[in-house]
Amino acid sequence: MTTPLSRPAAAAAAIAASAALLAAGCGGSKTTTVTAPAAAAPAADAPTTKAEAITGSASFSPEAIYKRESPGVVTIISAGLKGTTAGKNSGGLGSGFVISSSGEVATNAHVVTTGEGGAIREAARVYVKFDDGNEVSAKVVGFDPFADVALLKIDPSGLDLKPLPLGSTKGVKVGAPVAAIGSPFGEEQSLSIGVISATGRSIDSLTGFSTSGAIQTDAAINHGNSGGPLLDAHGAVLGINSQIQTESGDGTGVGFAVPVDAVKHSLDQLRRTGKVSYAYLGVSSRALYPQVAEHFKLPVSSGVWVQTVPKNGPAAAAGIRAGTKEEKFQELPWIPGGDIIVGVDGTPVKKDDDLAAALVPYKAGDTITLKIYRDGKPMDVKVKLGERPLTTPPSG
Repeated sequence: MTTPLSRPAAAAAAIAASAALLAAGCGGSKTTTVTAPAAAAPAADAPTTKAEAITGSASFSPEAIYKRESPGVVTIISAGLKGTTAGKNSGGLGSGFVISSSGEVATNAHVVTTGEGGAIREAARVYVKFDDGNEVSAKVVGFDPFADVALLKIDPSGLDLKPLPLGSTKGVKVGAPVAAIGSPFGEEQSLSIGVISATGRSIDSLTGFSTSGAIQTDAAINHGNSGGPLLDAHGAVLGINSQIQTESGDGTGVGFAVPVDAVKHSLDQLRRTGKVSYAYLGVSSRALYPQVAEHFKLPVSSGVWVQTVPKNGPAAAAGIRAGTKEEKFQELPWIPGGDIIVGVDGTPVKKDDDLAAALVPYKAGDTITLKIYRDGKPMDVKVKLGERPLTTPPSG
């Protein structure tokens, strides 16, 4: 399962677990000295540093990245999070990073909130702690539960702020080296390195909708890393570390970051209005692949097949159709008979993430033209978009 890295209920347990690890130690009291054999000279193409061995990049310098960017990485402390422990107020701990000299700090929404969907509640008090010892109060300007992004504001007076540059995921490739800085288990200013393991992942948000385009990494990401930056080889922010895939609750080399492009989109809206709005189409769909198309005798082998259409949504109002009877194929349930979406205003749609990405530039009230196949024939359907709700509506 994927799990947020810094939900408040886990914060105290995470810090206690850290203390337990320290108490257990990593070795015995007996010391034995041995003479090591002489090391063979490395091959010409062999890695010469640990970073190069891990990432495969001779130009990647974690030391330089850490020295330059870590002063801008902060620890976020949240207090007065209602309903986290049997109805009592509690606190949480995560990470964040400075994004402007005026005192703006970015982090995950789940670091400064509790609950999900319509039950999300903001922390009563938030503090930002710097590596130079300063700890100041912060105001939550706003948060985006769909992308799991929050914008904080602190008074910059008397502080030496070091904003981190926001990069881009355009052209980012699997295998590229990355560095993560944050406060895993409360251990502030910790650095881990690795590579991008995958791009374009979908991860859970704080609503019933998924966040698309997430970056997967094998850099060590653990509880408390939430809200901290995932940095590229130049020290630019590629994303905000947000979740881990785990069965034990520990980091296992499968971490996920909200992509910086989505972060920028959120921050722009939060600066302007303190909240975010996303366009809403109102369908659930599944991506096609050739074997599905062949089995169900579909006219195209790529696109997204509408499976359900919630009542009273924009798609339902426009007459978009879903199937009616479930059928299994290759052990998965499908609902054949619905429309197949292959384009949005001329932008091709081949998989589920394409549909979500195509809707990003639009806002509630905009009208789009969907290119679809219905009963084997192509056609265009105009849909007036709505505003995305905090929870997914029931199927129609």
